[in-house]
Amino acid sequence: MAAGGGRRAASPTGPGGALRGGSGPTGRAATTQGGGAVCTMSYPGHPGAGGGYYPGGCGGAPGGPVFPGHTQDPLYGYFAAVAGQDGQIDADELQRCLTQSGIAGGYKPFNLETCRLMVSMLDRDMSGTMGFSEFRELWTVLSGWRQHFISFDSDRSGTVDPQELQKALTTMGFRLSPQTVNSVAKRYSTSGKITFDDYIACCVKLRALTDSFRRRDSGQQGVVNFSYDDATYCF
Repeated sequence: MAAGGGRRAASPTGPGGALRGGSGPTGRAATTQGGGAVCTMSYPGHPGAGGGYYPGGCGGAPGGPVFPGHTQDPLYGYFAAVAGQDGQIDADELQRCLTQSGIAGGYKPFNLETCRLMVSMLDRDMSGTMGFSEFRELWTVLSGWRQHFISFDSDRSGTVDPQELQKALTTMGFRLSPQTVNSVAKRYSTSGKITFDDYIACCVKLRALTDSFRRRDSGQQGVVNFSYDDATYCF
């Protein structure tokens, strides 16, 4: 246990460890010191790594009012059709919005649990909802993830296998150990296949963990302390 009841982040390199960032232009190599007492974890967009895959990173204002200029955005119609008077949408409304927009293409629409994960990923003010700025950021991220999925779903079966999942995540800057890939694949697959919805859910969780790590890495050292409460929130 770290001082003050905190706990060091789990080693990203050992068997069954946490995600490990790519060591190339999109990540910094993970290392341990003192027999694993201090752990570093690389992640896309780490300063000095040449930028990250994710548009917007963890910047941007949470929620907020709907600005007049947004009405000219082609995405605004989808959002406004389900948003309440406060200009916010919850997971149920997000599910309807994404289904009506057709962003899933020929794949099955997102289920409610995946939409809850999406809201949580961008819910910086802990309101349980998202505003239009957050929705637009989500749309950009989902579009990128969809293109990656399509590129690896070569037989257009609507699924990818664990090996294809690993390749897809690697192109986004994540370098996972075989043990971690196996664990992730089991969590998000059915009979060894990962559907588009489960693939997106996996990406959302990795993105959320990465953003949480980045926010706490104020010294840009690739090392953070997680309190028990913080670690629980990440999951």
